[in-house]
Amino acid sequence: MTRVALLTPTYWPEVRRGTERFAHEVGVGLTERGDDVTIVTSHKGRPATATEDGMRVIRNWRPPDGRLRRRMFEDYLTHVPFAYLSLRRGDYDVANALFPSDGVAAARWSRETGRPAVLSYMGIPDRRSLVDRRWRIRITQDAIAGARAVVALSKAAQDAFARWLGVQARQIYPPVDVETFTPGGQRAPEPTIICAGDLCEPRKRVPLLIEAFARVRRERPTARLLLDRPRDAAVAARVVGDAPGVDLVDIDDRIALRDAYRRTWVSALPSFGEAFGLVLAEAMGCGTPVVCAREGGMPEIVDSDAVGRIFDEAEPPAVARALLEALELAEDPATPAACRARAEHFSRARCVDQYQSLYQDIGAAR
Repeated sequence: MTRVALLTPTYWPEVRRGTERFAHEVGVGLTERGDDVTIVTSHKGRPATATEDGMRVIRNWRPPDGRLRRRMFEDYLTHVPFAYLSLRRGDYDVANALFPSDGVAAARWSRETGRPAVLSYMGIPDRRSLVDRRWRIRITQDAIAGARAVVALSKAAQDAFARWLGVQARQIYPPVDVETFTPGGQRAPEPTIICAGDLCEPRKRVPLLIEAFARVRRERPTARLLLDRPRDAAVAARVVGDAPGVDLVDIDDRIALRDAYRRTWVSALPSFGEAFGLVLAEAMGCGTPVVCAREGGMPEIVDSDAVGRIFDEAEPPAVARALLEALELAEDPATPAACRARAEHFSRARCVDQYQSLYQDIGAAR
C-alpha cells in the first residue's frame, strides 16, 4: 500500500473539468488497487474533511485571489500555505501535485521529509503558456526542481518539456472513465455537434467553432451545435448571441455529459495548447467521432480517419469541412466500435498501472 496525496487547487463539485476529473479518476483507481489516497484541495468555504469514493478529501480555505488575478499573477496561489500544512500534518509516502503552485508546496514537503514529490503537469509548457502569467516560469521551475519525477500528459507535452525547460519528463496519458462513458441510447435525429470546452476560455476557440458551424448549416440546414452553458450569462450572450442552431446545455455533471455524447453525432474541440483533450477521448468512449486541431496532444488521440477528423488551419472553412466529414463518418455503422476501441486505449486501469510503476521507481511504493 502506498499513501498518496494528490494535490489539486480545485475539485468537484466546485469544478468538474479536466484536472479535477484527472484527480478523481487516478485517485479512485489507486484506491481500488489498495492504496491510501488523500485529495488535498481548496474551496471558498470553511476547511472541511470528508470521505468520498473511498478517498479522504481535505478542502482547505482558499483566500480571495481576485487582486492577484487582475494583476496577472499565476493562478491559485493563496491556498498553497494550507496545502503545505496538510502535507505536514499527514503521513504520506508521495505527494503528487497536479498544478505548479501545489508543486511548490509538495517540493518543500519533500525537502523537509525526504519523501518524493511528483509534478503531473496538466498543460504544455511552451513559451506561450509559460509567460502568460507573472511568476509562472519561476513557480514551474521551482516545482520541477523539487520533484523526483515530472509527468507529461502526451508526447507533445513531453517534447515541450525537453525543448523549453530542458527536462526529461515521463509521459503518461491521463485516465478516461470508460466505465461511465459508454455507448447507449439513440442518436438525435438531426445532425448534432457538441463542444464540451469552456466557452469562457479563449484557448478553446469556441467563436471559431460557431463561425464554422454557420457554414455547416448551409449544407446541413437542420444541424445543431450544443455548447456548455457558462455560469456568466453575459459571456454566453456575447459569444453565442442569436446564432441559429446553437443551444446552451448543462453538461457539468458526468452523467449529463455522457448522455449528451450519446445523443450527438460529433464532438468538436477546436482548442490550441491542449496537452491531451480529455473530452475527445470521453466522447469516443460513447462511440462518438471527434474533430480537433492539429495542435498539442490532440492528434495523438485521433490517430486515424476511422475515429474523427483533424483540421490544419484555424479558419472557418477548414473547420467546417472537418465537421461535415465527421458528420458523414457518424453515419458509418463501423464508427462507434472504432471510437470505443480507441478510447479504451486510454483507460483508467492503464493509467493507474503506470502511476504505480512510477511511484515504485522513485521509492514511494511500500
